[in-house]
Amino acid sequence: MNSADITQNPFASSASLDKNPFDDPFADTTPSATVYPGTTVRQADLDQRERDLERRERELQQRSEHIRKHGRNNFPPFFPLIYHDISAEIPEASRPIISRLFQLWLVLGATLIINMVACIFILTSGSSDGGKDLGASIGYIPVIGILSFLLWYRPIYNGFMKEQALYYYLFFFFCGWHLLFSVYMILGIPSTGSAGLIQTISRFSGGSLVAGILGIITTVGWTLQGVGLGFYYRQIWQHHNAQGHTLDKAKGELAVHGAKSYFMRDRAEGSAA
Repeated sequence: MNSADITQNPFASSASLDKNPFDDPFADTTPSATVYPGTTVRQADLDQRERDLERRERELQQRSEHIRKHGRNNFPPFFPLIYHDISAEIPEASRPIISRLFQLWLVLGATLIINMVACIFILTSGSSDGGKDLGASIGYIPVIGILSFLLWYRPIYNGFMKEQALYYYLFFFFCGWHLLFSVYMILGIPSTGSAGLIQTISRFSGGSLVAGILGIITTVGWTLQGVGLGFYYRQIWQHHNAQGHTLDKAKGELAVHGAKSYFMRDRAEGSAA
């Protein structure tokens, strides 16, 4: 027998005395294992939730402060007069079409401005009707810009929000007139305030390159918003029929609510939305 075997303590443990025998052998595999020094998975999740709550609280405070200073109205941004929020007021299924209509209204606004600039160059190029064109084009910006928002965009916005028949009939009537006006502006008849097709061809023929290019942009703008509105006009008509809206129903709504409620939004309604 080896002398080392004789002197070895038969009761000594082969396990290291540095290890605590009462430690959980599966501690490293539980969900509470550390992800990085000093932080557990649970703690990281709590920290993330706390950051999210703080962010939401800041957003609510900013919104409350804005409402306190400016009221609930938020549109137009530079001078808020009405409340306009597609994501908050329009049902999710209808948001895409309302968003597209709002974008078409913005295209209309940009087209009106470019049309005015084109008419300035038409005047400076020597057109005999340049003064009439410029005067009319300046007038179109506030008149067409504001009325188009109030008479066809806002009614269909409210129509999809409330699903009331009268809003749809207001949209069909006034948007129909706007579509005819768009065709009129695409033509570009001299002295009408439009830098459309006829004016564009005339400017190119007379050697006015800048006026001609601006006329092309204006014509494309009128065509784009006109064709887009025509496309969505048909879709809205189909939706209107599917919802069972009728002229008699619209008359009944007008008798109950009155005309004021279709053009004015009180603060209580906006808050409820």
